[in-house]
Amino acid sequence: MKIGKELISAVEIDEKLAEMGAAITDDYRGKNLLLIGILKGAFVVMADLARHIDLPVEFDFMAISSYGSATKSSGVVRILKDLDQEIADRHVLIVEDIVDTGLTLSYLLKNLAVRKPASLSLAALIIKDGVERPPLDIKYEGFHIPPKFVIGYGLDFDGKYRNLPYIAEVEGID
Repeated sequence: MKIGKELISAVEIDEKLAEMGAAITDDYRGKNLLLIGILKGAFVVMADLARHIDLPVEFDFMAISSYGSATKSSGVVRILKDLDQEIADRHVLIVEDIVDTGLTLSYLLKNLAVRKPASLSLAALIIKDGVERPPLDIKYEGFHIPPKFVIGYGLDFDGKYRNLPYIAEVEGID
């Protein structure tokens, strides 16, 4: 594995998260907002995004697997860690690092919707273009990238490289 070209710099990420945070602040002013991060990748995005939201927010996390140790989604979704708190009548914003096939998110949205939140929305830092996926309403979008395997800023290769402050392509993997 070799780190390839930097696609999105740390400065660009921070600027985009500030923009997303301002929009979230406007949309949820006066509402009780719960951010749900999808582990492990989204913890970096969620932490920095939350610092750009000028509201009191609560956090919760879910761990969901559809990759295993592969670089492409298997399509089989398993909940490894569920929420610690109830979401009925709460305003819920799911925070994702990347939207790839959308299979995991589609499953998750259906799973959470039956729990009757007051609202359920989605924020994603990265959206892969050129990938067939079920329709997803991503309310807060970060960057669109080509369908390459990427690392950094929460995104990993075999559990490593999540700590890079930027997002880069991985060479030798499609």
